[in-house]
Amino acid sequence: MSAALDVRPVDVLATARRLGQEFALTAARHDATGAVPLDNLRSLSAAGLLSLVIAPQDGGLGFGLSAAQAVIGEIARGEPATALILTMHYGVHAAIARRSGWPERPARRVIADCLGGMALANALQVEPKLGSPSRGGAPETLARRVPGGWSISGHKLYSTGCEILTWMLVLARTDESEPRVGSFLVPANAPGARIARTWNPLGMRATGSHDVIFENVVVPLDHALDLQPIAAPGRRDPLTMAWYFGMISALYDGVARAARDWLLGFLHERAPTGLGAPLATSPRIQEAVGEIEILLASNAHLLLAHAAGVERGDVPPQGGGFLKNVVVENAIQVTSRALELAGNVGLSRDNPLERHHRDALCGRVNAPQSDVIRGNLGRLALGVS
Repeated sequence: MSAALDVRPVDVLATARRLGQEFALTAARHDATGAVPLDNLRSLSAAGLLSLVIAPQDGGLGFGLSAAQAVIGEIARGEPATALILTMHYGVHAAIARRSGWPERPARRVIADCLGGMALANALQVEPKLGSPSRGGAPETLARRVPGGWSISGHKLYSTGCEILTWMLVLARTDESEPRVGSFLVPANAPGARIARTWNPLGMRATGSHDVIFENVVVPLDHALDLQPIAAPGRRDPLTMAWYFGMISALYDGVARAARDWLLGFLHERAPTGLGAPLATSPRIQEAVGEIEILLASNAHLLLAHAAGVERGDVPPQGGGFLKNVVVENAIQVTSRALELAGNVGLSRDNPLERHHRDALCGRVNAPQSDVIRGNLGRLALGVS
């Protein structure tokens, strides 16, 4: 599939579904080794899906959040680490499409790289002392003014896909007399940038979310994006957050659907001698599967409503953090219930169900975490800061 402007949504979804099914064949190997799924990303690039949300006037496909959610959900159903790298990439390009804080020259450079090949982008924000910016505070990563540009020094954690990125958006504060905070566009291969291989988690093992250390990395002056006074470092663009919440939620919903798919096959195949028929014929099992279907139907409704609202300009308060909170918890309930129904077979590493459960659990620690979301919504309701 090429990046032609007349590509239909059904074509995009069919391509994503086919690729997700292909990626599922090697997902267990990526989970076991922790190797970043480079071939998967190359396939996405060859299919034109890396340019999904790039604006048509910039040469991209120009799709909105609903299509992005659908694509990510299908990819996550097959291999969620690939889907997370894609989620972060789409988040960057969705902001570029509306030029949200992006000067024209660096925006066009990032777009051209993506259209010209497999050039991925992600924002690097978390730090050892800061943690996630969603909890407040200013980054220690420092951007110093030097002749013709900025010199970046600092240490970032959980840098998803860092081994295969082309561009990194590095959250930093300036050394100005009145410091500002913003992101700085840094080529991943810039002198002074290096990766410390630290990523060894329970789930989402193939995202390659290692540490990245910057030592006097120099970038041009116009590579500073959306600099804001340091007094309000936690400010987030609601539309940017709405895209993020929609896509990250679709990812974990995809993981839950993969768990459900495996479970249904198992329940039809497993026929205990005491029952004398497949487990799928048991009323108790049918009711339990019905509980799973309710959780997934709720997720689908929320995801569709969220994307439709965003696309008509109705961005929910705080960007819709409630969506992530509900969908992720539903996904974890789905995988947990599936494990209960499958028993020891589900816990075996010869089957994918335990991997789906481990991957789903990671949704709880993707920032912002549930306590931050609840606190933000509570303060909004109470009218307090």
